[in-house]
Amino acid sequence: MNTNIETNPLLERLPKHLKQFIKPQDYSDYTPINQAVWRYVMRKNVDYLSKVAHHSYLDGLKKTGIEVDSIPSMYGMNRILTEIGWAAVAVDGFIPPNAFMEFQAYNVLVIASDIRQLEHIEYTPAPDIIHEGAGHAPIIANPEYAEYLRRFGEIGCKAISSHKDYQMYEAIRLLSILKEAEDTPQEKIDEAEKAVADLQNNMGELSEMAQIRNLHWWTVEYGLIGTIEDPKIYGAGLLSSIGESAWCMTDNVKKIPYDISAANQNFDITQLQPQLYVTPTFSYLSLILEEFANKMALRTGGLSGIQKLIHSSALGTIELSNNFSLNFYIQ
Repeated sequence: MNTNIETNPLLERLPKHLKQFIKPQDYSDYTPINQAVWRYVMRKNVDYLSKVAHHSYLDGLKKTGIEVDSIPSMYGMNRILTEIGWAAVAVDGFIPPNAFMEFQAYNVLVIASDIRQLEHIEYTPAPDIIHEGAGHAPIIANPEYAEYLRRFGEIGCKAISSHKDYQMYEAIRLLSILKEAEDTPQEKIDEAEKAVADLQNNMGELSEMAQIRNLHWWTVEYGLIGTIEDPKIYGAGLLSSIGESAWCMTDNVKKIPYDISAANQNFDITQLQPQLYVTPTFSYLSLILEEFANKMALRTGGLSGIQKLIHSSALGTIELSNNFSLNFYIQ
């Protein structure tokens, strides 16, 4: 099978700082057990999700080159994704949140090419090709949702982070690596989980990045659409999890109307989610996103925005009223 990433205009225009995260997908690395894990999850999911997922899901599998019986190749996905104005790249596990979102702004889907171990067949906190291929890809075939995802990336990559955000990213990344690595001592996993939990409980005032990451979690990853009484699944975390896709449809999970307050609702990646947000339409997601963007330092400016940037010691963006942007760095 050809494992090259087919060149297309979307990949050609990626800036150099994003290309550093791209890695080749070596299809020959997938073992028969890997392929069996893919088939099992997909067969179980497609059968169940055909009843509870948003109608875009089944059509999207075909439109994005996702097959039930074999792990997708990036070559095949790129050839097909070009037809709907998107591309895909393989990466090595977690990448920084602002980079992940900036890829989205360029209409590029980021896919961790690894696949979960047999022992974690129902769910893994680590990004893998089941989650990002079979989870994220199908719904972007819906034009309204695809535009939300692109715009989310465009806004999200300009959110200001805090020092604790970087610590959280590293802690979650380490936890996912340890959980998916073979023969990791349980005490190391316990230690990594405690580090994540300690950070989650001591983040202090949420930064813009933390807030927009919450919005991403409750929509792109764990979103429901429709009514409270009859919600459908569209979030990739649910679409790629055998266990949680069924769990979320029960009365054990509280269903909440989606609004901007979700930006302040933190989450725990190691647990089943106790509540989920339901949006009435994909277009409503975009309205809430713009409401949040209007509160960001990028648009409000002023002294408070400068102070946020100084505190983060990160690259920042000024957006002028004529839509001209200027990047600068403060130390």
